[in-house]
Amino acid sequence: MSADVEPATEREETPAPEPAKEQPKTDEGGGGQPYGLPGKPLARGPFLFGLVGGLGVLTAIALAQMIVASLSTIVLVVVAMFLAVGLNPAVEALQRRGLVRRGAITIVFSGVIVAFVLFGLAIVPPVSKQLTEFVNAVPGYITELSNHPTLRQLDADYQILPQLRTFVTSTLGPSLATGIMGAGLVVLNGVFTTVTLLVLMLYFLGSLHTIKDYLLKLVPASRRSRTRAISEEILGGIGGYVAGNVLISVIAGVLTWIFLSIAGVQYALALALVVALTDLIPLVGATIGAVLVTGVALLGSVPAGIACAIFFVLYQQIENYLIYPRVMKRSVDVTPAVTVIAALFGGALLGIVGALLAIPVAAAIALIIREIVHPRQDSA
Repeated sequence: MSADVEPATEREETPAPEPAKEQPKTDEGGGGQPYGLPGKPLARGPFLFGLVGGLGVLTAIALAQMIVASLSTIVLVVVAMFLAVGLNPAVEALQRRGLVRRGAITIVFSGVIVAFVLFGLAIVPPVSKQLTEFVNAVPGYITELSNHPTLRQLDADYQILPQLRTFVTSTLGPSLATGIMGAGLVVLNGVFTTVTLLVLMLYFLGSLHTIKDYLLKLVPASRRSRTRAISEEILGGIGGYVAGNVLISVIAGVLTWIFLSIAGVQYALALALVVALTDLIPLVGATIGAVLVTGVALLGSVPAGIACAIFFVLYQQIENYLIYPRVMKRSVDVTPAVTVIAALFGGALLGIVGALLAIPVAAAIALIIREIVHPRQDSA
Protein backbone atom coordinates (compact mmCIF):
# COMPACT_ATOMS: atom_id res chain seq x y z
CA MET A 1 0.00 0.00 0.00
CA SER A 2 1.18 3.46 -0.86
CA ALA A 3 1.70 5.90 1.98
CA ASP A 4 0.17 8.64 -0.14
CA VAL A 5 -3.29 7.14 0.18
CA GLU A 6 -5.44 9.31 2.56
CA PRO A 7 -7.85 7.68 4.95
CA ALA A 8 -11.50 7.92 4.17
CA THR A 9 -13.22 10.74 6.09
CA GLU A 10 -16.85 11.61 6.55
CA ARG A 11 -17.97 14.32 4.18
CA GLU A 12 -20.25 17.02 5.46
CA GLU A 13 -23.55 17.04 3.69
CA THR A 14 -24.44 20.48 2.46
CA PRO A 15 -28.18 21.29 2.37
CA ALA A 16 -29.74 21.77 -0.97
CA PRO A 17 -30.47 25.36 -1.73
CA GLU A 18 -34.15 26.35 -1.10
CA PRO A 19 -36.12 27.61 -4.03
CA ALA A 20 -36.33 31.36 -4.08
CA LYS A 21 -39.60 32.70 -2.64
CA GLU A 22 -41.76 34.70 -4.94
CA GLN A 23 -41.64 38.30 -3.79
CA PRO A 24 -44.89 40.25 -3.72
CA LYS A 25 -45.37 42.63 -6.53
CA THR A 26 -44.58 46.17 -5.55
CA ASP A 27 -45.13 49.37 -7.36
CA GLU A 28 -42.08 51.28 -8.26
CA GLY A 29 -41.34 53.87 -5.60
CA GLY A 30 -43.77 52.21 -3.18
CA GLY A 31 -41.41 52.17 -0.24
CA GLY A 32 -41.84 48.43 0.28
CA GLN A 33 -45.65 48.58 0.72
CA PRO A 34 -47.55 45.77 -1.04
CA TYR A 35 -50.07 48.11 -2.64
CA GLY A 36 -48.24 51.35 -2.51
CA LEU A 37 -48.28 54.22 -0.06
CA PRO A 38 -51.64 55.47 1.27
CA GLY A 39 -52.92 58.61 -0.27
CA LYS A 40 -53.90 61.89 1.27
CA PRO A 41 -56.39 61.55 4.17
CA LEU A 42 -59.94 62.04 3.00
CA ALA A 43 -60.88 63.83 6.23
CA ARG A 44 -59.20 66.94 4.90
CA GLY A 45 -61.44 67.12 1.89
CA PRO A 46 -64.42 69.48 1.90
CA PHE A 47 -66.75 66.81 0.49
CA LEU A 48 -66.17 64.36 3.35
CA PHE A 49 -66.37 67.18 5.88
CA GLY A 50 -69.75 68.22 4.54
CA LEU A 51 -70.95 64.60 4.36
CA VAL A 52 -70.03 63.92 7.99
CA GLY A 53 -71.59 67.20 9.07
CA GLY A 54 -74.80 66.43 7.19
CA LEU A 55 -75.00 62.95 8.72
CA GLY A 56 -74.51 64.48 12.15
CA VAL A 57 -77.36 66.93 11.58
CA LEU A 58 -79.66 64.14 10.36
CA THR A 59 -78.75 62.03 13.38
CA ALA A 60 -79.54 64.90 15.72
CA ILE A 61 -82.90 65.47 14.01
CA ALA A 62 -83.74 61.76 14.22
CA LEU A 63 -82.87 61.68 17.93
CA ALA A 64 -85.01 64.77 18.57
CA GLN A 65 -87.96 63.18 16.77
CA MET A 66 -87.53 59.98 18.77
CA ILE A 67 -87.53 61.95 22.03
CA VAL A 68 -90.64 63.90 21.01
CA ALA A 69 -92.44 60.72 19.93
CA SER A 70 -91.64 58.96 23.21
CA LEU A 71 -92.10 62.01 25.45
CA SER A 72 -95.16 60.56 27.20
CA THR A 73 -93.25 57.39 28.06
CA ILE A 74 -90.26 59.40 29.30
CA VAL A 75 -92.53 61.52 31.50
CA LEU A 76 -94.20 58.37 32.86
CA VAL A 77 -90.83 56.83 33.76
CA VAL A 78 -89.63 60.07 35.38
CA VAL A 79 -92.82 60.40 37.44
CA ALA A 80 -92.56 56.75 38.54
CA MET A 81 -88.96 57.27 39.63
CA PHE A 82 -89.92 60.51 41.38
CA LEU A 83 -92.70 58.78 43.33
CA ALA A 84 -90.45 55.84 44.17
CA VAL A 85 -87.83 58.19 45.59
CA GLY A 86 -90.59 59.97 47.50
CA LEU A 87 -91.88 56.74 49.03
CA ASN A 88 -88.41 55.45 49.87
CA PRO A 89 -88.19 57.34 53.21
CA ALA A 90 -91.36 55.55 54.38
CA VAL A 91 -89.84 52.21 53.37
CA GLU A 92 -86.61 52.98 55.20
CA ALA A 93 -88.56 54.07 58.29
CA LEU A 94 -90.28 50.67 58.36
CA GLN A 95 -86.90 48.99 57.86
CA ARG A 96 -85.55 50.78 60.93
CA ARG A 97 -88.39 49.20 62.89
CA GLY A 98 -87.13 45.72 62.04
CA LEU A 99 -88.92 44.87 58.78
CA VAL A 100 -87.08 43.55 55.77
CA ARG A 101 -87.12 45.80 52.74
CA ARG A 102 -89.46 43.55 50.77
CA GLY A 103 -92.03 43.60 53.56
CA ALA A 104 -91.71 47.35 53.98
CA ILE A 105 -92.22 47.88 50.25
CA THR A 106 -95.29 45.63 50.36
CA ILE A 107 -96.85 47.67 53.17
CA VAL A 108 -96.14 51.05 51.53
CA PHE A 109 -97.30 49.92 48.11
CA SER A 110 -100.47 48.43 49.59
CA GLY A 111 -101.17 51.80 51.19
CA VAL A 112 -100.82 53.48 47.79
CA ILE A 113 -103.23 50.97 46.22
CA VAL A 114 -105.75 51.53 49.01
CA ALA A 115 -105.52 55.29 48.48
CA PHE A 116 -106.25 54.88 44.76
CA VAL A 117 -109.20 52.57 45.48
CA LEU A 118 -110.68 54.93 48.07
CA PHE A 119 -110.37 57.82 45.67
CA GLY A 120 -112.17 55.88 42.97
CA LEU A 121 -114.93 54.75 45.34
CA ALA A 122 -115.45 58.31 46.52
CA ILE A 123 -115.53 59.89 43.05
CA VAL A 124 -117.23 57.34 40.78
CA PRO A 125 -120.54 56.79 42.66
CA PRO A 126 -121.48 60.51 42.89
CA VAL A 127 -120.66 61.08 39.22
CA SER A 128 -122.64 57.99 38.16
CA LYS A 129 -125.56 59.05 40.31
CA GLN A 130 -125.62 62.55 38.86
CA LEU A 131 -125.50 61.21 35.30
CA THR A 132 -128.31 58.73 36.01
CA GLU A 133 -130.48 61.43 37.55
CA PHE A 134 -129.88 63.72 34.59
CA VAL A 135 -130.75 61.02 32.03
CA ASN A 136 -133.93 60.15 33.94
CA ALA A 137 -134.92 63.81 34.17
CA VAL A 138 -134.52 64.56 30.45
CA PRO A 139 -138.03 63.30 29.44
CA GLY A 140 -139.59 65.43 32.17
CA TYR A 141 -137.70 68.48 30.92
CA ILE A 142 -138.95 67.88 27.40
CA THR A 143 -142.54 67.48 28.63
CA GLU A 144 -142.37 70.71 30.60
CA LEU A 145 -140.98 72.55 27.62
CA SER A 146 -143.67 71.21 25.30
CA ASN A 147 -146.41 72.25 27.77
CA HIS A 148 -145.08 75.76 28.17
CA PRO A 149 -147.54 78.20 26.48
CA THR A 150 -144.88 80.48 25.02
CA LEU A 151 -142.95 77.58 23.57
CA ARG A 152 -146.15 76.05 22.16
CA GLN A 153 -146.96 79.31 20.39
CA LEU A 154 -143.43 79.54 19.00
CA ASP A 155 -143.65 75.92 17.89
CA ALA A 156 -146.92 76.61 16.09
CA ASP A 157 -145.38 79.59 14.30
CA TYR A 158 -141.86 78.35 13.55
CA GLN A 159 -142.02 74.53 13.94
CA ILE A 160 -139.31 74.51 16.62
CA LEU A 161 -139.96 71.06 18.09
CA PRO A 162 -139.71 69.15 14.76
CA GLN A 163 -136.45 70.96 13.99
CA LEU A 164 -135.22 70.15 17.49
CA ARG A 165 -136.06 66.47 17.02
CA THR A 166 -134.26 66.45 13.66
CA PHE A 167 -131.21 68.08 15.24
CA VAL A 168 -131.16 65.58 18.10
CA THR A 169 -131.51 62.51 15.85
CA SER A 170 -129.21 63.60 13.02
CA THR A 171 -126.52 65.71 14.68
CA LEU A 172 -126.57 65.59 18.44
CA GLY A 173 -127.07 61.83 18.73
CA PRO A 174 -124.04 60.79 16.63
CA SER A 175 -121.94 63.49 18.28
CA LEU A 176 -122.86 62.22 21.73
CA ALA A 177 -122.13 58.64 20.69
CA THR A 178 -118.72 59.68 19.38
CA GLY A 179 -118.07 61.66 22.54
CA ILE A 180 -119.05 58.72 24.73
CA MET A 181 -116.71 56.43 22.81
CA GLY A 182 -113.93 58.99 23.11
CA ALA A 183 -114.60 59.36 26.83
CA GLY A 184 -114.47 55.58 27.20
CA LEU A 185 -111.12 55.46 25.43
CA VAL A 186 -109.83 58.25 27.65
CA VAL A 187 -110.92 56.31 30.74
CA LEU A 188 -109.26 53.13 29.48
CA ASN A 189 -106.09 55.04 28.66
CA GLY A 190 -106.11 56.56 32.14
CA VAL A 191 -106.54 53.16 33.76
CA PHE A 192 -103.70 51.69 31.66
CA THR A 193 -101.44 54.65 32.49
CA THR A 194 -102.20 54.33 36.20
CA VAL A 195 -101.46 50.60 36.24
CA THR A 196 -98.22 51.16 34.30
CA LEU A 197 -97.22 53.92 36.69
CA LEU A 198 -97.82 51.69 39.71
CA VAL A 199 -95.84 48.81 38.19
CA LEU A 200 -92.89 51.07 37.34
CA MET A 201 -93.02 52.65 40.77
CA LEU A 202 -92.93 49.22 42.42
CA TYR A 203 -89.97 48.17 40.25
CA PHE A 204 -88.00 51.35 40.98
CA LEU A 205 -88.80 51.15 44.68
CA GLY A 206 -87.54 47.57 44.86
CA SER A 207 -84.34 48.20 42.90
CA LEU A 208 -83.52 51.73 44.03
CA HIS A 209 -80.26 50.79 45.76
CA THR A 210 -79.16 48.70 42.78
CA ILE A 211 -79.83 51.57 40.39
CA LYS A 212 -77.90 54.01 42.59
CA ASP A 213 -74.89 51.68 42.87
CA TYR A 214 -74.88 51.08 39.11
CA LEU A 215 -74.97 54.79 38.30
CA LEU A 216 -72.26 55.55 40.85
CA LYS A 217 -69.94 53.09 39.11
CA LEU A 218 -69.99 55.42 36.10
CA VAL A 219 -68.27 58.08 38.25
CA PRO A 220 -64.46 57.96 38.65
CA ALA A 221 -63.39 56.22 41.85
CA SER A 222 -61.65 59.34 43.18
CA ARG A 223 -64.93 61.28 43.12
CA ARG A 224 -67.32 58.46 43.95
CA SER A 225 -67.62 59.06 47.69
CA ARG A 226 -68.36 62.77 47.25
CA THR A 227 -70.85 62.04 44.48
CA ARG A 228 -72.55 59.44 46.66
CA ALA A 229 -72.93 61.93 49.52
CA ILE A 230 -74.37 64.63 47.23
CA SER A 231 -76.74 62.19 45.51
CA GLU A 232 -77.98 60.88 48.87
CA GLU A 233 -78.73 64.40 49.99
CA ILE A 234 -80.57 65.13 46.73
CA LEU A 235 -82.63 61.96 47.00
CA GLY A 236 -83.36 62.70 50.65
CA GLY A 237 -84.58 66.18 49.68
CA ILE A 238 -86.83 64.76 46.98
CA GLY A 239 -88.24 62.19 49.37
CA GLY A 240 -88.85 64.84 52.00
CA TYR A 241 -90.55 67.09 49.47
CA VAL A 242 -92.89 64.34 48.27
CA ALA A 243 -93.72 63.25 51.82
CA GLY A 244 -94.28 66.83 52.95
CA ASN A 245 -96.44 67.65 49.93
CA VAL A 246 -98.57 64.56 50.53
CA LEU A 247 -98.92 65.44 54.24
CA ILE A 248 -100.06 68.97 53.40
CA SER A 249 -102.60 67.59 50.90
CA VAL A 250 -103.92 65.12 53.49
CA ILE A 251 -104.34 67.94 56.02
CA ALA A 252 -106.21 70.03 53.44
CA GLY A 253 -108.46 67.12 52.48
CA VAL A 254 -109.30 66.16 56.07
CA LEU A 255 -110.11 69.72 57.14
CA THR A 256 -112.18 70.27 53.99
CA TRP A 257 -114.13 67.05 54.61
CA ILE A 258 -114.87 68.08 58.21
CA PHE A 259 -116.05 71.54 57.14
CA LEU A 260 -118.19 70.29 54.24
CA SER A 261 -119.79 67.67 56.48
CA ILE A 262 -120.67 70.34 59.05
CA ALA A 263 -121.97 72.69 56.33
CA GLY A 264 -124.18 69.94 54.89
CA VAL A 265 -122.69 70.00 51.38
CA GLN A 266 -123.46 66.91 49.30
CA TYR A 267 -120.63 64.52 48.41
CA ALA A 268 -118.35 65.97 51.08
CA LEU A 269 -115.85 63.08 50.87
CA ALA A 270 -115.52 63.25 47.09
CA LEU A 271 -115.05 67.03 47.14
CA ALA A 272 -112.48 66.72 49.94
CA LEU A 273 -110.52 64.21 47.83
CA VAL A 274 -110.61 66.64 44.91
CA VAL A 275 -109.15 69.35 47.16
CA ALA A 276 -106.43 66.97 48.41
CA LEU A 277 -105.53 65.95 44.85
CA THR A 278 -105.38 69.49 43.45
CA ASP A 279 -103.43 70.69 46.49
CA LEU A 280 -100.50 68.59 45.27
CA ILE A 281 -100.04 71.06 42.40
CA PRO A 282 -97.71 73.90 43.45
CA LEU A 283 -98.89 77.52 43.46
CA VAL A 284 -102.30 77.15 41.80
CA GLY A 285 -103.49 73.74 42.97
CA ALA A 286 -105.13 74.91 46.20
CA THR A 287 -106.92 77.72 44.38
CA ILE A 288 -108.23 75.36 41.69
CA GLY A 289 -109.63 72.96 44.29
CA ALA A 290 -111.21 75.83 46.27
CA VAL A 291 -112.91 77.25 43.18
CA LEU A 292 -114.27 73.83 42.14
CA VAL A 293 -115.66 72.97 45.57
CA THR A 294 -117.10 76.45 46.08
CA GLY A 295 -118.86 76.26 42.71
CA VAL A 296 -120.39 72.86 43.54
CA ALA A 297 -121.53 74.17 46.94
CA LEU A 298 -123.10 77.23 45.29
CA LEU A 299 -125.17 74.98 43.03
CA GLY A 300 -126.71 73.38 46.10
CA SER A 301 -127.04 76.39 48.38
CA VAL A 302 -125.89 80.00 48.16
CA PRO A 303 -125.11 80.29 51.92
CA ALA A 304 -123.09 77.06 51.78
CA GLY A 305 -121.13 78.38 48.79
CA ILE A 306 -120.34 81.65 50.57
CA ALA A 307 -119.27 79.73 53.66
CA CYS A 308 -116.97 77.55 51.51
CA ALA A 309 -115.38 80.63 49.96
CA ILE A 310 -114.67 82.14 53.38
CA PHE A 311 -113.32 78.81 54.67
CA PHE A 312 -110.89 78.36 51.78
CA VAL A 313 -109.62 81.93 51.98
CA LEU A 314 -108.85 81.50 55.68
CA TYR A 315 -107.39 78.02 55.28
CA GLN A 316 -105.05 79.02 52.45
CA GLN A 317 -103.59 81.76 54.61
CA ILE A 318 -102.98 79.25 57.41
CA GLU A 319 -101.47 76.73 54.98
CA ASN A 320 -99.19 79.25 53.24
CA TYR A 321 -97.83 80.91 56.39
CA LEU A 322 -98.04 78.21 59.05
CA ILE A 323 -98.37 74.64 57.73
CA TYR A 324 -96.20 74.77 54.59
CA PRO A 325 -93.09 76.38 56.16
CA ARG A 326 -93.14 73.98 59.13
CA VAL A 327 -93.52 70.88 56.96
CA MET A 328 -91.08 71.86 54.21
CA LYS A 329 -88.32 73.50 56.26
CA ARG A 330 -86.21 70.30 56.36
CA SER A 331 -86.94 68.91 52.90
CA VAL A 332 -86.02 71.48 50.24
CA ASP A 333 -83.71 74.46 50.69
CA VAL A 334 -84.99 76.81 48.00
CA THR A 335 -85.87 80.47 48.34
CA PRO A 336 -89.51 81.44 47.64
CA ALA A 337 -88.60 83.38 44.49
CA VAL A 338 -86.77 80.38 43.01
CA THR A 339 -89.71 78.16 43.96
CA VAL A 340 -92.17 80.33 42.05
CA ILE A 341 -89.89 80.65 39.00
CA ALA A 342 -89.15 76.91 38.94
CA ALA A 343 -92.84 76.02 39.18
CA LEU A 344 -93.70 78.43 36.35
CA PHE A 345 -91.00 77.03 34.06
CA GLY A 346 -91.88 73.43 34.93
CA GLY A 347 -95.56 74.05 34.27
CA ALA A 348 -94.80 75.71 30.93
CA LEU A 349 -92.59 72.80 29.82
CA LEU A 350 -94.47 69.72 31.07
CA GLY A 351 -97.72 71.00 32.56
CA ILE A 352 -98.79 69.67 35.95
CA VAL A 353 -96.02 67.06 35.96
CA GLY A 354 -93.42 69.73 35.32
CA ALA A 355 -94.77 71.88 38.13
CA LEU A 356 -94.57 68.92 40.51
CA LEU A 357 -90.99 68.09 39.55
CA ALA A 358 -89.73 71.67 39.29
CA ILE A 359 -89.19 72.43 42.99
CA PRO A 360 -87.07 69.34 43.91
CA VAL A 361 -85.12 69.73 40.66
CA ALA A 362 -84.41 73.35 41.57
CA ALA A 363 -83.31 72.22 45.03
CA ALA A 364 -80.96 69.63 43.48
CA ILE A 365 -79.45 72.24 41.13
CA ALA A 366 -78.97 74.65 44.03
CA LEU A 367 -77.20 71.93 46.04
CA ILE A 368 -74.88 71.08 43.14
CA ILE A 369 -74.01 74.75 42.64
CA ARG A 370 -73.37 75.22 46.36
CA GLU A 371 -71.21 72.11 46.75
CA ILE A 372 -69.32 72.05 43.44
CA VAL A 373 -69.40 75.37 41.61
CA HIS A 374 -68.88 77.70 44.57
CA PRO A 375 -65.82 75.87 45.96
CA ARG A 376 -64.17 75.90 42.53
CA GLN A 377 -64.85 79.59 42.10
CA ASP A 378 -63.47 80.34 45.58
CA SER A 379 -60.28 78.37 44.94
CA ALA A 380 -59.65 79.94 41.52
